[in-house]
Amino acid sequence: MQEKDHWYKAGVWYALDVETFQDSDGDGVGDFQGLISRLDYLATLGVTCIWLLPFYPSPGLDNGYDVMDYYDVDKRLGSLGDFTAFVREAKERGMRVLIDLVVNHTSHEHPWFQEARKDKTSKYYNYYIWRKEKPEDSHAEPMFGGEEDDIWSYDEVAQEYYLHRFYSHQPDLEITNPDVHKEIFNIMGFWLALGVSGFRVDAAHILVQDDNNESRDHFYELLEDMRSYINTHSQDAILLAEATGPPEMIGNFFKDDSRMHMAFNFLMNQHLFHAMAIQEAEPLKKGFALLPDKPETCTWLNFLRHHDELTLVDLDRKYIEETFAAFAPEKDMQIFGHGIRRRLAPMLGNNRQRLELCYSLMFSLPGTPLIQYGAEIGMGDDLSLPGRVSVRTAMQWSSCSRNGGFSTAPADKLVRPVISGGEYGFEKISVLEQQNDSSSLLDWMERMIRIRRQCHELGRGNWELIETGHKAVLAHSCTLQHTMVIFHNLSDKSCSVAAPALLKEAAEMSEYLSDQSYSRPEATLELGPYGYRWFRIVGEKK
Repeated sequence: MQEKDHWYKAGVWYALDVETFQDSDGDGVGDFQGLISRLDYLATLGVTCIWLLPFYPSPGLDNGYDVMDYYDVDKRLGSLGDFTAFVREAKERGMRVLIDLVVNHTSHEHPWFQEARKDKTSKYYNYYIWRKEKPEDSHAEPMFGGEEDDIWSYDEVAQEYYLHRFYSHQPDLEITNPDVHKEIFNIMGFWLALGVSGFRVDAAHILVQDDNNESRDHFYELLEDMRSYINTHSQDAILLAEATGPPEMIGNFFKDDSRMHMAFNFLMNQHLFHAMAIQEAEPLKKGFALLPDKPETCTWLNFLRHHDELTLVDLDRKYIEETFAAFAPEKDMQIFGHGIRRRLAPMLGNNRQRLELCYSLMFSLPGTPLIQYGAEIGMGDDLSLPGRVSVRTAMQWSSCSRNGGFSTAPADKLVRPVISGGEYGFEKISVLEQQNDSSSLLDWMERMIRIRRQCHELGRGNWELIETGHKAVLAHSCTLQHTMVIFHNLSDKSCSVAAPALLKEAAEMSEYLSDQSYSRPEATLELGPYGYRWFRIVGEKK
């Protein structure tokens, strides 16, 4: 693969759930035809890749992650024809499509599991992990502590225990079974044929562990086989790992360019929020130092928030509590003991300066930026909803349309409520309202995205920290053909730092993005409260 094919190292990604984005037929559920009608909006925003949350047929006990058919579309969302039309329409607007590959487990209603529990001579019995007696040596904890108290459940029909690292209605697949490998390849081949550009591998860190939380080499063989398959059957499709864990484990997903193309940057995400909480740059510097080495062809997917909780699981307990105190001080804002179930705008008190600072940070880090649907307009959350559903409310399109323009159905028929009333209600926060306001967050996001897409140094360049001598200021450079030099002030107080030699010795220097108008930096560089400045420099003075 040539460098020009590394499309995933540039551009801007956007995560959405079809059922909460746009309803086209008034039944209260978003659908693919509704999504197609909003593609021009996403293209105008500057999105280059759309990541879809699960849209497969499902009992709906885990927001679609309990899959009962890997080869179809939930009929509420449309048909396979609608999906194919969506992919085609997206590509015509310069956007690729990534979908979830949920193969750590199936729904307990999947035909494979139903056959397995009834017939131990069936090949499907060996698709799952069974024990006649409940194991006493399992040290792994359920992924959703407080909602499940064990990873083994008894099945009355099979009269045996089966493994489930997530919910009891999601039996784990036996990943070391070659027949399961073939099924996974068949699933990948099916969706690649329909035009997708790759897969987000759900819970990849669980996929490579056994029930004792141990990661073994033979589990990674599946990832290598998946990479080999995708290289054979597509010119440029990719694999994205959703994986948390210590740096050495995350590094395993990149090994020798033979496994994943990308991984979610959970380490950086957690340290970024801790840095914002204490208004110091040191946690971010620590996060950078922890990142494992990776091949040149691989990259990180950077994000602030998405559809799950903001996990802080890899931070020390003291740092988790400091981050809770700043962004989730009430118990109902927290989840699983180490997560936050809020959207970004409410976490930051809807402070525009801090919102811009966070996005400026995320968009300038080495890797590819991801936006959660609605984040571009500063959507809020609904903590009255259970668990992680609090951040999955319906998209807010219009301040003067029924249900915020999401659906014409009665409010009680909506798949998810639209936030109404208060600071984050659709009456105040909507796409249409902000498109008509040149000072809106949406207008600012569009401008930042345009600049980010012009500056290939940020997605592809060599990255280095720059020492500033100020505890609240993070400075770094990214160099490709030219060099970007970027400064962020994480504190609520103005400050100044010595201008680095890179700026003072540049033959040409242009300021591309800043939170306010500043004078040209000479000996010192000024930053306002939560201030940020992006410079591009060309050559050196002679």
